[in-house]
Amino acid sequence: MLFSRKPVAMPTPDTALKGRAQPLPTAATHFVNGRDLMADVPVGFERAVFGLGCFWGAERKFWQQDGIWLTRVGYAGGITPNPTYEEVCSGQTGHTEVVDVIFDPKQVSFEALMKLFLESHNPTQGMRQGNDIGTQYRSAVYTTSDAQAQTANRMIATYEASLAKAGHKDPITTEVAPLDTIYFAEDYHQQYLAKNPAGYCGIGGTGVSCPIGLPV
Repeated sequence: MLFSRKPVAMPTPDTALKGRAQPLPTAATHFVNGRDLMADVPVGFERAVFGLGCFWGAERKFWQQDGIWLTRVGYAGGITPNPTYEEVCSGQTGHTEVVDVIFDPKQVSFEALMKLFLESHNPTQGMRQGNDIGTQYRSAVYTTSDAQAQTANRMIATYEASLAKAGHKDPITTEVAPLDTIYFAEDYHQQYLAKNPAGYCGIGGTGVSCPIGLPV
């Protein structure tokens, strides 16, 4: 993706870019399933937000999963309001690239999505994923309920133990926090790899399986 090497220290409110008051225009519909991209969460469904590196490949991981009603990509966890992609890539907004996932818990559990998240990237790398370096590539889970937060923290601890057993020495650096504000990315980023099947995908896991439903 654009600007593969950027600052790896988070900006402060004083040093972050100022952004803008109005949201950036984005796509009207999901390129894969045709749903309203800005749809609200249907009754009985849930929402969770995951950052696991370049959001082009990350989004495809989730829209291919059974039980997913809608995916959309954006920027979360930062300071600058309504940032552009170029601003996020500068490292001066504090945001990470994320996938906003709306799912039917009767078909797929949050635990299953956490397993997919943990196994689809390397959550020990801090402000990077592979060759993509910068604050916008950090690992993150932004939760929408206390139950999600508890599950995320439990599964991260379990997976960290699995990684250590497999010989990975570094601790997991995934940020877990309640979802505050997500700013949706520009039109061309939405479902990017469906529009560009040969496009860049920097997503890759550790090869270690994440146990599901088990304590540490």
